[in-house]
Amino acid sequence: MEILNIDDEYLTRKQASQILTKGLVIVIPLTILIIALTYTNFMLLGILIIFEIFIMDSMIDGMVDKIDNNLLKQQISFFGEIRHAYHEFNMVEEAIYQTAQDNELEVSRQAEILISDDPEMELEKYYDIAPNSYLKEFAGISYLTKEYGDRKQNGASLYLKNLNNITQEMQLEILKRDKLDYVFQSLSVISIVPMLFLETIKNWSVDQFSFTKSFYMGKQGMIVQILVIVLTFICYTLTRKLKDNGSVNTKTQNTENPWQEKLYRKKPIKKFVDLFMPKEGTKDYRKQKELLKDAASPLKLSWVYVNRIVLFIVVFIASIIIMVYLHKLQVDYIYTEPTSNYDLMGDMGEADEQRAIERTKVDNVFLDKFRGNLKTTQNDILKAMKRSKYYEGATDETLATDAERIYGKLQTINGEYLKWFEILIGLVFGLIGYAFPILLLIFQKKMRQMEMENEVMQFQTIILMLMRIERVNVEMILEWLERYANIFKEPISKCVNNYEAGAWEALEQLKEDISYQDMIRIVESLQAAVEKIPIVEAFDELDTERDYYQAKRKESNDRLISNKGLIGKGIGFAPMVCMFVGYLIAPLVFIGLTSMSSSFSTMSSM
Repeated sequence: MEILNIDDEYLTRKQASQILTKGLVIVIPLTILIIALTYTNFMLLGILIIFEIFIMDSMIDGMVDKIDNNLLKQQISFFGEIRHAYHEFNMVEEAIYQTAQDNELEVSRQAEILISDDPEMELEKYYDIAPNSYLKEFAGISYLTKEYGDRKQNGASLYLKNLNNITQEMQLEILKRDKLDYVFQSLSVISIVPMLFLETIKNWSVDQFSFTKSFYMGKQGMIVQILVIVLTFICYTLTRKLKDNGSVNTKTQNTENPWQEKLYRKKPIKKFVDLFMPKEGTKDYRKQKELLKDAASPLKLSWVYVNRIVLFIVVFIASIIIMVYLHKLQVDYIYTEPTSNYDLMGDMGEADEQRAIERTKVDNVFLDKFRGNLKTTQNDILKAMKRSKYYEGATDETLATDAERIYGKLQTINGEYLKWFEILIGLVFGLIGYAFPILLLIFQKKMRQMEMENEVMQFQTIILMLMRIERVNVEMILEWLERYANIFKEPISKCVNNYEAGAWEALEQLKEDISYQDMIRIVESLQAAVEKIPIVEAFDELDTERDYYQAKRKESNDRLISNKGLIGKGIGFAPMVCMFVGYLIAPLVFIGLTSMSSSFSTMSSM
């Protein structure tokens, strides 16, 4: 928000307060309603709160994206007005200044830069805070035209032609964002909606098929619920990363003193984190740093390792707590579940249910008596039953059957404690959490690689604008490419730094640092422009085949959106598929077949 409204604190505060107010108007009543309706069911309460947080996160990002998209559309209108003003004044700074007087837009900042005492210094400052690359291009082209003058190309102004190129780039970007928004408009919601149906599916299955009650009310059902929730969180995060259309610049985040840095500054924590970090200069260190650059992450390597260690600790502790809770849940289920043999035909009648509850209370008496004694045998229980008042006059068959049932319950209860292998499972989950930040960076890197063709085509547009301007050389072109690069920023920056030591050698190193063929062709053309031919001749195909490149750019964007859409649908629908298959269909089929087999065995033995 602050970047989008440079030097306008009032507008920034106003827009931020509007977004927060809309969010709070929804969040506060909804939270109160959720707590009031579900305070007795902590699982459902947690699911609804998580769902609410995800929805609010999507809404806030959507509102910020909308503001940024509106800025792009305003820029197109602004550039159109500049064209008319330039025809009238034939001076860049005067045209921008006059247009800025009639428009209360962020782009009026351009006029202040060009009419300042030191426009070059102001321009460099503006490059660091500009809301998007198109305003940077416009400011740079306007400055070069003011300094070196405009030229006529085929009877038309080169400045206006470049302005038209920037406008076409913005139009393509707007179309790309609109298509991405359309493809992903419901995937984020689809990925989190399955959480809401977990309790509904459980209640419906138990009501319709009572033989599934032991699954849904026991720890097996809770494990599947937790897995669906975790999968939902992962898929929601990946879907958001995949949809990212570049409208919100991640570099605008505050990276000066985040909580990771505050933790890392503490000496004991720093020493502990450094034990896990690869040592500077090692192969692993270079590999990790390269991954951060390839993923365009604003994080430092030390912050990444703070995240990894914190995630490991949190996930491990959460896993142990959940396992302890699952054991308690299973014990509580055995103590409270009416004791009866269910079949496929439905629930018990009221009288049968009351007898089953009484039978459970009697069983609990013996369970309390022998609970914790691992040496207890079925015969010990049988002797205690014969001495109790609950089985006075009972037949030997009844005693044997009930003793077997109670012994089975006792075995289950005595086995419900935290075991050593469960601690190992917690460690495995902790290691998965430890690996998650790196896996997320790898995912971001893969998604960025899909954007390579789009970035190279942006480079072609920049070169097309610069190549006919007076006094523009290869070094200046490289500086411009570095300024607007994202995926190729690191190798281009390295080339710019080494350029003074040898232009040809620096460009040759750039070719070795990249593998994308279209980018290599641009570098080869720059090499030709260094020693052999003028820049205009080196890139003459960009001008003569402009229509082809525009059509190719559109096709590339469509292909990119299609690929992202396919991946997004696979990720977005994964929680729903997991919920229906793992939480509804599989339990019904498996438990149903098991119950049917048990019923047939009972009938055969009669």
